[in-house]
Amino acid sequence: MPDTGTDTSVPAPADVVERLRADRNVWLCTLRRDGSPHVTPVWFAHLRDRWWISVGAASVKVRNAAADPRVSLALQDGDAPVVAEGRATVRTEDFPPDVVAAFQERYGYDIRVPFAWHGQDRALMEVNVTRWLMSGAAR
Repeated sequence: MPDTGTDTSVPAPADVVERLRADRNVWLCTLRRDGSPHVTPVWFAHLRDRWWISVGAASVKVRNAAADPRVSLALQDGDAPVVAEGRATVRTEDFPPDVVAAFQERYGYDIRVPFAWHGQDRALMEVNVTRWLMSGAAR
């Protein structure tokens, strides 16, 4: 899949920026080959108007995004919904230093180190936002 590092991404609305700094988890929805959704909670960093998600390189999320890059992300607070739609690119190397640092600061781990519990390499999903949805209103 091509690197989308230079593609434009819709910036987060001003009233969402603090949530992106403070919220710990986001629900990621990828699409299986049959079109059915696969939804999982994940840790993230939001930098440069993109979502960055550290995942196992052999995970279902990675396989799904490789086949169909369309994804949705939803912050956990159902009383103040924030949903973003976008397109994911999977990186398996050359993780941006600012993203590595953001995960270290937020969660206390190095996203370049394989998962200890099963030795699986890590990948990094980069999601360019195509639109923001909040409280049922598209932006």
